[in-house]
Amino acid sequence: MWIALALVLGIIIAGAASAVRRGFSARDEPSAIERIVARAVRRLAVPTSDRDAPNPIPLTKDVLADARAHFADHCALCHGNDGSGNTPIGRNLYPKAPDMRLPDTQDLTDGELFSIIENGVRLTGMPAWGKSGHENADDSWKLVHFIRHLKDLTPAELGEMERQNPKGPDERLEEQQHHKR
Repeated sequence: MWIALALVLGIIIAGAASAVRRGFSARDEPSAIERIVARAVRRLAVPTSDRDAPNPIPLTKDVLADARAHFADHCALCHGNDGSGNTPIGRNLYPKAPDMRLPDTQDLTDGELFSIIENGVRLTGMPAWGKSGHENADDSWKLVHFIRHLKDLTPAELGEMERQNPKGPDERLEEQQHHKR
């Protein structure tokens, strides 16, 4: 038993020494252990009472359109319109923004997705977007429907979202100059 404890302690010390030598850059690719810990933390961030909550918003074309517009305006900066996380901010977060089309996100329950949107996840780039007590939570529940739809986005939907993405003054000026030509 003492040998196993000494071995574990040695691994921890070696890992800490390696981390101190390399530093703690957000540019590094997370290790397998960090990915496992991040998923566990994400799971722990969801209260057990929320985990199995069903989505109370019926899925309709209008709900999906509202959620698509909301996602384009509020979420795409980090997650990308397509949910890939392949954006300048999403790629440089630590841990990186997940590709929400993949099973790691798609296999979460509706309640888990809702809770992550509403409450965020500590020690990640995911902020809490909900109001206390889940007041006016409809937007978050609509986003759950949209996240489920990410793998089926059409080129027309992506084009619509690009037009809804926030633009800075430089981008607006560039668009105006392009339209004058």
